[in-house]
Amino acid sequence: MKSIKEIKNIKGKIVLVRVDFNVPIKDGKVEDDFRIKKALPTIKFLQKMGAKIVLITHLGKGGESLLPVSVALNNFIKTKFIPDILGKDACDAIFNMKNKEVILLENLRNNMGEQSKDKNFAKNLSKLGDFYVNEAFSVSHREDASIVLLPKLMPAYAGFQLTEEVKNLSLVFKKPKKPFLFILGGAKFSTKMPLIQKYLKLADNVVIGGALANDFIKAKGYEVGQSLTSDSKGIEKILKNKKLILPIDVVVVSSRKLINKKISEIKKDEMILDLGVESVKNIESHIEKSKLILWNGPLGKYENGGDVATKNILKFIGKLKATSIIGGGDIVAVVSESKMENKFTFVSTGGGATLDFLANGTLPGIKALR
Repeated sequence: MKSIKEIKNIKGKIVLVRVDFNVPIKDGKVEDDFRIKKALPTIKFLQKMGAKIVLITHLGKGGESLLPVSVALNNFIKTKFIPDILGKDACDAIFNMKNKEVILLENLRNNMGEQSKDKNFAKNLSKLGDFYVNEAFSVSHREDASIVLLPKLMPAYAGFQLTEEVKNLSLVFKKPKKPFLFILGGAKFSTKMPLIQKYLKLADNVVIGGALANDFIKAKGYEVGQSLTSDSKGIEKILKNKKLILPIDVVVVSSRKLINKKISEIKKDEMILDLGVESVKNIESHIEKSKLILWNGPLGKYENGGDVATKNILKFIGKLKATSIIGGGDIVAVVSESKMENKFTFVSTGGGATLDFLANGTLPGIKALR
């Protein structure tokens, strides 16, 4: 990939920057600005070089306005919001831009051409600028028009955050430090199975938490009650792998009370909410011995109060000198909320993109830049 540092004669030129400002919004306000802040170094670099910057992004599934995002962005950098994508308002605003000015166009998914990978939509977008920059690692696993078609139609470069994502996540492939511990939470066993199989070979141990752990507990013959489970076809192939670190105990919701129980004590009317005290201690003992820790996904149902294990283990890792890489949309939200971003070697902006990159070593959006 070519870095934006390699762009020549950029002063006065229009740069289309594909960011991922698909951030949580509640009551018209951005709840978590982590992804916005991570794009700022690229935007400020382009300003310093005298470019005209046009930001393009999606939000939700389409139909939503980026106005609240524009308000949040203006807390960091002066930005003009244009509630238009390819119409007269957008074209006029871009035509009249001054050097170093920043414009944010409306939600790309408000145009059906974005997700349908429409060539004409991409072609019309390309006419808006002189250069393309991908600063949207977290959506680069999608084959959307602005991700895979646009960089083929104009000189294309990688933003600083995208470059850092590739560099840091690649550490787990290229002679990883040993002992290497992989922690995997979240849900959807079927999508995580290839990842588990891969890291049972690459890592020294693999910790399983979150709803994924429920599938393993159930596969071992224990009751999981009302807990979330998924299609765990093929789990028996890895269930007895000695590298796996599975829960010893869990926190369940029982008659509206939170109770710490051994996995053999779970009842049919109970629901697993989080990892238990002994499970956390066991994981921490493995973390202490590790030189490289890769973690994706929360260890409990954090949105319902099952965030204790995740927060305690994050704090534990934050005190160590080991190389620590944290990723996955939900766990990044916990890191951001707890203001712990600087406690780790690297915090990825990606959710599904991080998982796909860890499994495949690349993404459609990265391939399109080559």
